[in-house]
Amino acid sequence: MAFTHLHVHTEYSLLDGSSKIGELVARAKELGMDSMAITDHGAMYGVIDFYRAAREAGIKPIIGCEVYVSPGSRFDRETVHGEDRYYHLVLLAENNLGYQNLMKIVSKGFVDGFYYKPRVDMEVLREYHEGIIALSACLAGEVPRFLARGLYEEAKEAAKRHLEVFGEGNYFLEVQDHGIPLQRQVNQGILRLSNELGIPMVVTNDCHYIYAEDWEAHDILLCIQTGKKVSDENRMRYEGGQYFVKSEEEMAELFPYAREAMENTHKIAERCNVEIEFGVTKLPRYDVPEGYDAWGYLNHLCETGFAKRYPDGGKDLRERLSYELGVIKSMGYVDYFLIVWDFINFARSNGIAVGPGRGSAAGSIVAYCLQITDIDPIKYQLLFERFLNPERVSMPDIDVDFCYERRQEVIDYVVRKYGKDQVAQIVTFGTLAAKGVIRDVGRVMDLPYSLCDQVAKMVPAELNMTLDLALEKNPELKAFYNTDEQVKKLIDMSKRLEGLPRHTSMHAAGVVISRTAMDEYVPLSRASDGTITTQFTMTTLEELGLLKMDFLGLRTLTVIQDAVNMIEKDHGLRLDLDAIDYEDPKVLEALGTGRNEGVFQLESGGFKTFMKELKPKKLEDIVAGISLYRPGPMDFIPKYLKGKNDQAAITYSCPQLEPILSPTYGCIVYQEQVMQIVRDLAGYTLGRSDLVRRAMSKKKASVMEKERKNFVYGNPEEGVKGCIANGISEKTANQIYDDMIDFAKYAFNKSHAAAYAVVAYQTAYLKYYYPEEFMAALMTSVMDNVTKVSEYILACRSMGISILPPDINEGVSGFSVSGKDIRYGLSAIKSVGRTVVEAIIAEREAGGPFSSIDDFVTRMSNKEVNKRTLESFIKSGALDSLPGTRKQKLYVSAELLEQKSKDKKSAMEGQMSFFDFVDEGEKENFQITFPNVGEFDKETLLAFEKDTLGIYISGHPMEEYQEIWQKNVTAKTSDFIVDEDGETAAEDGSIVVIGGMITSKKVKTTKTNQLMAFVMLEDMVGTVECLIFPKIYEKSKAFLNEDAKVFLRGRVSIGDDPVGKLVCEEAVPFSDIPNELWLQFKNQGHYKETVDAVMAVLRESEGKDRVVMYLREEKAIRRLSENWAVRADVSLREALSGILGAENVKVVQKSLEAGGRRRGAARA
Repeated sequence: MAFTHLHVHTEYSLLDGSSKIGELVARAKELGMDSMAITDHGAMYGVIDFYRAAREAGIKPIIGCEVYVSPGSRFDRETVHGEDRYYHLVLLAENNLGYQNLMKIVSKGFVDGFYYKPRVDMEVLREYHEGIIALSACLAGEVPRFLARGLYEEAKEAAKRHLEVFGEGNYFLEVQDHGIPLQRQVNQGILRLSNELGIPMVVTNDCHYIYAEDWEAHDILLCIQTGKKVSDENRMRYEGGQYFVKSEEEMAELFPYAREAMENTHKIAERCNVEIEFGVTKLPRYDVPEGYDAWGYLNHLCETGFAKRYPDGGKDLRERLSYELGVIKSMGYVDYFLIVWDFINFARSNGIAVGPGRGSAAGSIVAYCLQITDIDPIKYQLLFERFLNPERVSMPDIDVDFCYERRQEVIDYVVRKYGKDQVAQIVTFGTLAAKGVIRDVGRVMDLPYSLCDQVAKMVPAELNMTLDLALEKNPELKAFYNTDEQVKKLIDMSKRLEGLPRHTSMHAAGVVISRTAMDEYVPLSRASDGTITTQFTMTTLEELGLLKMDFLGLRTLTVIQDAVNMIEKDHGLRLDLDAIDYEDPKVLEALGTGRNEGVFQLESGGFKTFMKELKPKKLEDIVAGISLYRPGPMDFIPKYLKGKNDQAAITYSCPQLEPILSPTYGCIVYQEQVMQIVRDLAGYTLGRSDLVRRAMSKKKASVMEKERKNFVYGNPEEGVKGCIANGISEKTANQIYDDMIDFAKYAFNKSHAAAYAVVAYQTAYLKYYYPEEFMAALMTSVMDNVTKVSEYILACRSMGISILPPDINEGVSGFSVSGKDIRYGLSAIKSVGRTVVEAIIAEREAGGPFSSIDDFVTRMSNKEVNKRTLESFIKSGALDSLPGTRKQKLYVSAELLEQKSKDKKSAMEGQMSFFDFVDEGEKENFQITFPNVGEFDKETLLAFEKDTLGIYISGHPMEEYQEIWQKNVTAKTSDFIVDEDGETAAEDGSIVVIGGMITSKKVKTTKTNQLMAFVMLEDMVGTVECLIFPKIYEKSKAFLNEDAKVFLRGRVSIGDDPVGKLVCEEAVPFSDIPNELWLQFKNQGHYKETVDAVMAVLRESEGKDRVVMYLREEKAIRRLSENWAVRADVSLREALSGILGAENVKVVQKSLEAGGRRRGAARA
């Protein structure tokens, strides 16, 4: 007798199954089984992974799914409630037709029937029943549910209905026994049904985890799914611990009365034979114009493009074009290139910004001629084989950047062109990663947050980090694990769940296009926004031969396009960025200053510092900079800089290396250089050299050693000449190979770096020559991100560009240029939507500028402007160009709106007001007059701006402290923000100094009855929360009040929130930072003449600022003692200037570090 598990949930029964596929098939093998099914809840996410893993382990994979069936129509919503919304049914694919039908059934569940769960109905099952074997499922199945309620006749009818749908021999009744009394009752009914209706039975175990001891980890997983704690009474649980992968013997022991049902499982397994095809491309066909076939049309487009790109094109270029076209044809990718050309052509024709290229596609002259890319591969020595290798058949990968606001238009075009049933977006899975799983498991186990946080932070923040690796790498974590029982259990449970998928989401850019209906190749699901997505991930789709492309939205392209449009409007010049000088010394010099806010790829703190060191002299330096400034290659930056600054010192191991490495000053920086070295020194073909590069970057030791011999000694049989035959010594050849291995681990794709360097240069060019337009476009692109806007406003001010408040007579939706300044965007005002702004601009264009608040309200009260928006306009300064102060306008605004509302009502009722009888010239006498209330003080005006715009415009409460702030801080509040990649500028655990104004303070009592505080600190660019523990708070509470200006030194704490925190270790008021008052005397004689008058002035002032006297001719310094410390305020400086001259009186601000320990400074 043989037994097969036919009811198995893997990790892809999301947060409900904990069986990792690799371990699952290994366990089946270990138990001596020859087959196993996958039947995840409602979806087929894991079937390809399972199919491959099972085949590799010598297990026959049976593809299935436990679907949710609606009792009525799949389109019905609340016709029934609770558990009766759907019931379970297990479906198995008997053959390839069954697999196709299973994909269609599962797709219908998501596309048509999603309501709490992806539900199908009897109509779908009838339509797609061929090739499917059905099992009646667990206690949640329709038949078992009726039996559990004692409704035998209803159960009988349901079984007959299923039998009728799937046909004789294709429907089986399941018996299960997980130690639940109700199951045994149901099994009695199943036996009776089987006898009465002649429907065969199967024995299954509802496997949700692999080993019996996994029950606890699985229970924790269920709590993560339901948001409960293990200790909660009323929660979902799988009772009895019997949901593991049991052996045949264990199953036989449970079901001594059902031997035939045991055997039926294996009979079904023998019937199920599905073959999934990999590696065969299923590209859609491109419809070419009449008179062409696809190949002819591609050649025609390339010829046209070639004439434009290379008007003087020589023989070498033509040969390269012919070679590339030949490879494209032989690999079967002609339609692929036409499809990509078509949607890029659509974008360009419709004014949608397209990036210059991305990834290895920039190495293709065909892509360049088709305007798929804008990088000349010849000029930058880019290699076609890095993109398409004739010696390694794989799908080409052309990813395209579009304007982020209009990217969807391109996707919509593709959907229209190929049909919505042939285009879908791609699923991705969020997983329980090393740090996150510790926090999740800790919460469920009800462990203190501080403990979980401590353990999670001990896991190194590195790519592909696992808990096993963390225990290896961090001795502190290992010691904690070995000595603390609680921590040991936390980590052990986390390890069992680590890596499990926790939810689905949609790939940010991936789109797949199929030859026929998508659900013939891949099951479909729905993203949270309703978009149809595939159930297979990007890599799986590629393996199945489907065409996958990335349509990326790049914000910078929108910024560039907006800036170019503004330049045309302001200067009457249409700038062609393809025709600018890409080696402009002024632009390159500006990049070398490090002031690169807004410059694509180069604006992070680290990159700014690197650019100062690099001081680029050509675009190639920026290409190399983008490639080098990453973890790993950073180690080679000193060598690169040394070579750049002292080119005479560069040495090459052999002369053949010079032409390859001279652009990068003797360093291997790019993957393409590895390929060129292998080709030029050892005589490899470029295709084969790409295989060597891949082996090196993936660290395939066996391949690398084999290729070392070929590289050094040659291999005539495989057509490799070898270095020795090229006159390079064995020792040198081995040394070069070692260097390549070192660099290849980190080497970057030059095609990608070159494309992004071009975008970086374009932004730098615009910023240098058209700073106002560029910064306005840049701030418009981040208008919803107040912190970013604040950073860029600070950058504008340092560039000498003022930021003007919004203005209803001049402003537009986004930021705009006003003379040499930038006008704030109207859409950025809170409670003012885009429709309001559009209505204002339309009215302004139709009826001219607004002349007064009365005129504005009269013309706009019927068009979106209400009390709230009017107040926001006034407070933000948008009505400042109209007569009256902000205070006066606020006083009359409510009355004005009420008056206009009454007038409108009267007009509708046909009544005439007194106003209608007055001449036009006299009307202004009857308009509402402003009360004589003056203006709000500066502080209130700033508070209004902050309230309506999220930032300060006309000033900043911190403005007068900017110099002392910049001198003392080592981090800004914006450095605590976690970016899209989970990175922060301020490193977790590092000690930094931040400074600013306390905007709020909450005091709490700790468990030990001490006081601690949570304060929000605001600086010139944003806010951050700071935790001040009792010891520090006790020493500092006298000055830690709202509006106080303080420096806080402390430890950066980055957790799961989008913004980190500061754990304070020292607090110092701004006023405690000492200044030095420098007084300059011409010489000793001048000193003697004036010193008494100076001392008399100093005697009148008391403070903490020390006085330093300097004799210019003698270069002598005298520092007065602490007793002479003064308060170096404006009045004192003016009095001293009257004696010595203003140019001889200067305040020098000391820094926090240089100030040493101060009075009033509290430190842990």
